[in-house]
Amino acid sequence: MPSATSVSAPPPAPATTDTGARTAAPTSLALLGLGVFLLVLAPLLTWYVTPRAKVTPVDVDVTTVFTGTGSYFDPDALRTRDRQRITLTRHVLGDVAASEKSGRAVWDVSTTVDTPKTLALKDPRRAFQWTTERWVTDRRSNAPVHCCGEAPTRFDGDAYLKFPFDLRRTGYRWWDNTLGAAVPLRFAGERRAGGLVLYRFAGTVPATRTGSRQVPGRLVGRPRQGQIQAEEWYANSGVELVAEQRTGRIVDAVISPVKTLRAPGGRHDAVTLLRGERLRFTPATRRAQLRLAEADSGRLALVGGTLPVGAAVAGGLLTAGGALWVARGRRRTEGG
Repeated sequence: MPSATSVSAPPPAPATTDTGARTAAPTSLALLGLGVFLLVLAPLLTWYVTPRAKVTPVDVDVTTVFTGTGSYFDPDALRTRDRQRITLTRHVLGDVAASEKSGRAVWDVSTTVDTPKTLALKDPRRAFQWTTERWVTDRRSNAPVHCCGEAPTRFDGDAYLKFPFDLRRTGYRWWDNTLGAAVPLRFAGERRAGGLVLYRFAGTVPATRTGSRQVPGRLVGRPRQGQIQAEEWYANSGVELVAEQRTGRIVDAVISPVKTLRAPGGRHDAVTLLRGERLRFTPATRRAQLRLAEADSGRLALVGGTLPVGAAVAGGLLTAGGALWVARGRRRTEGG
């Protein structure tokens, strides 16, 4: 008998693989996640990171120098010398330890006024005039804070080495250490330097009594009196400060200080101790301050403008593209 022929069933067809769904799903989800992350990052940069970047630095070590011509009283010759070179140097050094401990900006400030004779000595103790101060301010608002060994008087005002961040076209108060008080300044115009917006502020200090000093009576028109407590008076015929709008950093400055002596109760100046005629930042100081302003302003613009806008735009595009890709992948999978 012939043997029965066994018929084997055909092998099952291989399962259809939706390659597009398998490869697209993880990538599309990654793009969607990245887009959502960037959308969340954008407002965080604007509302959280940027305000924390706008803080007064504590690790400062800055020297600014003013020069110009003027007059000063020569105590050796007992007379005023005119048309002399006057140099004002201010060194600001941050007390990092005190700043970190207090959470404030604590700066030690040394200011010297020199004539050609004293400038050559290179010793602040032998300068024509030398003062030291300790400024303490809130790192965000720039407002004075009365703590941490503030000296020698109660520090006040809105501006000193810098103005507050995000300057407005309004008045501010500048700390004048010779006067020992804040001087009102008015907004006096705007100009540009490269990509920076600069605001100019101006003001004056009327003649104000600031103290007294013992001098020979003949020096102030009282020859019959030996030693006399003469009155010290101070004025400033022109304060001009130029500050970068975003950071408040002063990039140029002009002052015209006048210090005189009067006889007790006198209404007129008897001796000119110092007269500076438009003492201005030196070119080197202006360049250095401008470089610092450019660097600080650039960082703030990046964190507060470029990065948030870029993150928002890129996040929106990635989120939309990722969501569309995910949706298409799902439709393809559901359609077999």
